[in-house]
Amino acid sequence: MWKIAGVELKSRLLIGTARYPSPEVMQNAVIASGAEIVTVSLRRHGSNPGVQNVFWDSLRSLPVRLLPNTAGCHSVKEAVATAKMARELFDTNWIKLEVIGDDYNLQPDPFGLVQAARILAEDGFEVFPYMTDDLVLAERLLDAGCKILMPWAAPIGSGQGIVNPGALRTLRQRFLGVPIIVDAGLGKPSHAAEAMELGFDGVLLNTAIALAEDSVHMAKAFSLAVDAGRTGFESGMMPARDFAEPSTPVVGTPFWRKK
Repeated sequence: MWKIAGVELKSRLLIGTARYPSPEVMQNAVIASGAEIVTVSLRRHGSNPGVQNVFWDSLRSLPVRLLPNTAGCHSVKEAVATAKMARELFDTNWIKLEVIGDDYNLQPDPFGLVQAARILAEDGFEVFPYMTDDLVLAERLLDAGCKILMPWAAPIGSGQGIVNPGALRTLRQRFLGVPIIVDAGLGKPSHAAEAMELGFDGVLLNTAIALAEDSVHMAKAFSLAVDAGRTGFESGMMPARDFAEPSTPVVGTPFWRKK
């Protein structure tokens, strides 16, 4: 069990609900993942209202807590307005805050992110800020009222895995009492296990599951990887060494050896 924003959870895997081939696949993938928190965009839209109705019905039927996001917002004003609409629609003060500063790699705008986070925190929101792995940005977000940090591993949807483990390790070591969830850029279950082995509290991903050939089995694979990585971290993993050390004791003389 672990706790985030005052809520106790069993699963440390958070997943998104976008880009699945169908609402049914999305629903089955969420169930297979064991995730208790799923993200959803207020800006979700489609050309077929009937399909959208099925999506929302599938989402409401799941035993999960919704984490609305401000995906697609490029300004403080836009992000704050979207967050307030999401609070009314989903009846939650949780918000995954995204303020995009670059359309090429979807990197967050650090200045706008801090400003929007402060406005929303003062308005009673529990802000989950999508950020880069920058230490100073993390400090500014905490000063703005955030109690959770969500640094990326790599750009959204890139599947590159952790591109800067040193920076993430620094964040984890500097803010030991702050829940930190690695968000974006994880493409393989091994990437999720690596993040958990570094001591992070959870991971959030979408594309790697939604676009897999078998989304349901991939969701299960990520669930197992997260559990394995966390168990490894809690067990105390052996450090890397620059020299060999035999795993079998060599002290003494074997009983069959003759002089």
